[in-house]
Amino acid sequence: MQKLLFLLFGCLITVLPATVQGQTPVPLWTKFESGFESSKSYGNPLYDVRLEVTFQSPTGRSKTVFGFWDGGSSWRVRFAADEIGEWSFRTECSDTANTGLHGQTGHLMVTPQQSPHPLYLKGTLVRPPGRYHLTHADGSPFLWFADTAWNGALKSSDTEWRLFLKDRANLGFNAIQLVSTQWRGADGDATGEAAFTGSGKIQLNPAFFQRLDRKIDMVNDEGLIAAVVLLWALPVSLGKELSPGYFLPEPEAILLARYMVARYGGNQVVWFLGGDGKYIEEYEQRWKTIGQAVFGGGEHQGLVAQHPQGRSWIGDVYAGEAWLDIVGYQSSHGTGEQTVNWINRGPMAERWDKLPARPLINLEPLYENGAGSNSDDVRKACYWSLFATPVAGITYGNHATWPWLKRGEKALNHSGAPSPNSWQDSLAFNGVKQVSNMVRMMREQKWWDLRPRHRELLAEQPGLTDFSQFIPLLGNDDGSTILAYVPAKLPFRIRNPRLLEYRAQWFDPVENKYSDESSVPRGPLLDFAVPFDHDGVLILKTTP
Repeated sequence: MQKLLFLLFGCLITVLPATVQGQTPVPLWTKFESGFESSKSYGNPLYDVRLEVTFQSPTGRSKTVFGFWDGGSSWRVRFAADEIGEWSFRTECSDTANTGLHGQTGHLMVTPQQSPHPLYLKGTLVRPPGRYHLTHADGSPFLWFADTAWNGALKSSDTEWRLFLKDRANLGFNAIQLVSTQWRGADGDATGEAAFTGSGKIQLNPAFFQRLDRKIDMVNDEGLIAAVVLLWALPVSLGKELSPGYFLPEPEAILLARYMVARYGGNQVVWFLGGDGKYIEEYEQRWKTIGQAVFGGGEHQGLVAQHPQGRSWIGDVYAGEAWLDIVGYQSSHGTGEQTVNWINRGPMAERWDKLPARPLINLEPLYENGAGSNSDDVRKACYWSLFATPVAGITYGNHATWPWLKRGEKALNHSGAPSPNSWQDSLAFNGVKQVSNMVRMMREQKWWDLRPRHRELLAEQPGLTDFSQFIPLLGNDDGSTILAYVPAKLPFRIRNPRLLEYRAQWFDPVENKYSDESSVPRGPLLDFAVPFDHDGVLILKTTP
């Protein structure tokens, strides 16, 4: 039916005019913007007035989004349509006497998408009920692969940002995690300006956001999702005044987040309501209140995640929060037993099947280029994370990239020596290439059907006695596909309770090569050994 409607409207627009009331046609899923001039002045528009705009689709569905103040008397609305044909819209202002904002009407013509990027051809991201992964609007599975460029949109020049985004797109990334206000790692943007001033009643700086607009548009132009942190929230003494999600009163945190959702809701985005925060215990009710106020109405565009502080688990506490689409976690940046065990045997791995189905994603594993870690450590952390829960995706990061460092610079409010590498240097590191190869390998599988199976299928788990040798297994429901990540040159044994006949193939995660397929003798126990001098991925598939 969906395809029929698409084709029907595709035919209709050939006989409709190219523009509607002076509006340029807007492709499906692409940002539409309309401006309004306020007929009245306000001391602080963020507090004094509210603008809502209701869009009506060609088939009669209604969607209401917030408009936003853009400085002076200028207001705007941004919106991405999900249906081809002629839309109409009408504004409603809390100050009904403001004739420039209240009761304004308009139209837009939405045309078929011609972009080569899947993000537009297949549609915006959705979270299918009862599934552990994201999809495009047309149902195509979407395997999350993001980079943490927290300061990138704030500190980069347009030329630098474009170079970075093109490189990430070429490596198969499909999302960029970035911060949208001043925060612990950046007290302002490249001009030195902040998004807002004040700690009680705040004052917005539209010029800051106007510069950020271009950077977020550039993310989408490369076919990438902008994963936008709204409220950085790390509650630590060092730089806590630069964590708006921590120090702002709840009403101000809500207003600031709503403003950014209105401003970037027409882009292809995923919202990180908080960044690096503690969302449980004494902070639990605060964040549930903010989340419900910003996203509880369900009218917003874009999915919602939380990015918690290291080794913090929110899955159980937020199980009933309908506004939360992605259960994000952060394994932190250690390479020792505590961190590795937390990935492989922590609450995500132990409790994913006991909670409402939602994507579970490590949004900040071990960074490459950090003190005491190397590309092998980063690769292993990402494989373990991807295999710990039903497959949904992974995020990569680099210690020179997230703060957008030049050589010899040091991240604001962070310990450690000045960086010997720049963000440009980090583009060519081995770890990012190997994680990219991991994602490309996984995309060749029907990854959306794979669930953790090592408890039932692995005869013995060496990781119980040596954390560095933990072997996770993924498999589908009928056992026709099994993937095992083996972190060292180890022998191991897989149970075959249904006595299926398999063919085996090895993937070399360092060299990005596949071995030839070989048949596996049928039996209740299947013996294997890694053929490389390092880690490897075993791929078992039943014979046709």
